[in-house]
Amino acid sequence: MDWYNVGKIVNTHGIRGEVRVLSITDFPEERFVKGEKVAAFMPGKKEPVTFTIKSVRPHKQFYLLTFEGYEDINLVEKFKGAELKISEDQLFELDEDEFYYHEIIGCEVFNEKETLIGTITEILTPGANDVWVVRTPNKKEVLIPYIESVVKIINIDEKKIVIEEMEGLFD
Repeated sequence: MDWYNVGKIVNTHGIRGEVRVLSITDFPEERFVKGEKVAAFMPGKKEPVTFTIKSVRPHKQFYLLTFEGYEDINLVEKFKGAELKISEDQLFELDEDEFYYHEIIGCEVFNEKETLIGTITEILTPGANDVWVVRTPNKKEVLIPYIESVVKIINIDEKKIVIEEMEGLFD
């Protein structure tokens, strides 16, 4: 079964079992919902622990979650550092021209002349639009804004993206 990252437990919060989660999903409002299931993968452990979300509330740049049956700090302390993931069957259909991060990461980026620029290694979400981190063949990192005037073609099946190089984009 394939698993997809949606967050990371970075700390506990209070004494009633809340955990502070850093979201790494495009859809935190759909992923972190009462009744949803998430799997916690602990460093060094093979089998995840599955939780059902009991409560959710945003707090600064994090989400505070409690899990059913884990309403005490002593029960959740050991999960600090765990990656929260969902299974493949929990993914939902996206609208046309919408993509999951895992579909974009690993794609090769070309310019309109079919010259390889590099491979997308990470997606940053600084504000108005996503920014793709592209590692070039010479190991340099370039930042590509995910905006219509730059990104011209996305072919997930071929793992290929074509961009229009704007002046100053790689300076």
